[in-house]
Amino acid sequence: MSTAMQELGGYIEAKRPDCVVSWEVTRGELCVNVAPANIRGLVEWLKAEPTCRFTTMIDITAVDYPERAKRFDVVYHFLSMHQNHRIRLKVAVREEDIVQSITSVHPSADWFEREIFDMFGILFSGHPDLRRILTDYGFRGHPLRKDFPTTGYVEVRYDEVQKRVVYEPVSLVQEYRQFDFISPWEGAEYVLPGDEKSDVPAGDKA
Repeated sequence: MSTAMQELGGYIEAKRPDCVVSWEVTRGELCVNVAPANIRGLVEWLKAEPTCRFTTMIDITAVDYPERAKRFDVVYHFLSMHQNHRIRLKVAVREEDIVQSITSVHPSADWFEREIFDMFGILFSGHPDLRRILTDYGFRGHPLRKDFPTTGYVEVRYDEVQKRVVYEPVSLVQEYRQFDFISPWEGAEYVLPGDEKSDVPAGDKA
């Protein structure tokens, strides 16, 4: 399989040098780094090319690397059931870059791209309905960015007095802010059945 992946990587690079930045076979899977401006064209070619026939889109996601100039990797996974091959495409983009939508090639990419926009804030040109899909209307920020606070900015609750859902700034209790990471077993003031065995010398245990 590794040899077949090596041959496939070389074939794709030779046929589409305008798209392929680099490629490698990792753990038996072909991973191709793609120029952002050519991602849609390459996906379309991989779907139609008889040697490839990557007709099934498995997933699209993103990864955040805040320390890099090109902060995000948009990652695509495709399957060729005809050739029994898998391929991973990676597009490195800056925070302000706009990625080409592939919904015209794979309509199932619609919600995947919306999720990436919602979670990472990456924009897709040519998407038919690019709006949030998991967070609420008016949500601030993008939860899967590394610099997004784990607690978020607002909390949602149902107000019995107003009889509606209300949004309030996150208010953390002091215990949460100064969490000391001590195991609950170490800080407990009670003794559970069996705890007394820890005080018995090893040689005296039955």
